[in-house]
Amino acid sequence: MRKLSILLMLAVSLVSCDKEKDPTDCQQMTCDASFSMLGISFTDKDGKGVAVKDYSAINLRTGEEIKPAIVASLNLVPGYYVVIDDSYRKKVSATGDDIKVTGTYEATGQTKTATLKVAGGECACHVTKISGPDKVAFD
Repeated sequence: MRKLSILLMLAVSLVSCDKEKDPTDCQQMTCDASFSMLGISFTDKDGKGVAVKDYSAINLRTGEEIKPAIVASLNLVPGYYVVIDDSYRKKVSATGDDIKVTGTYEATGQTKTATLKVAGGECACHVTKISGPDKVAFD
């Protein structure tokens, strides 16, 4: 009878175990204190950086518009826009989300889009670009 009680308690404890990984239990190196950001440059046909209107960056998995902590209007390089930064690290998946970037060149009215694949996640130290262009050139 005693063996049966022990086996029953063992079975109950195994069934009640939570098999999901605790997000705070990340197996990673210690992160540094730097703050990462990823950006994109818009250029005219001659390669000169140009400001765009109606700029947007949308996470295609979630539909959420990305508004980085580093404001695009503070950019010191003409035509360079911060697409995403570490403030969105936990909002993108570890395997990578597609971010659709759109801007319209006021001088011509032309609108261009580009897609960047960006990874992050609960256990990532920083956002990282997996693929996508560094530059979008208007005709």
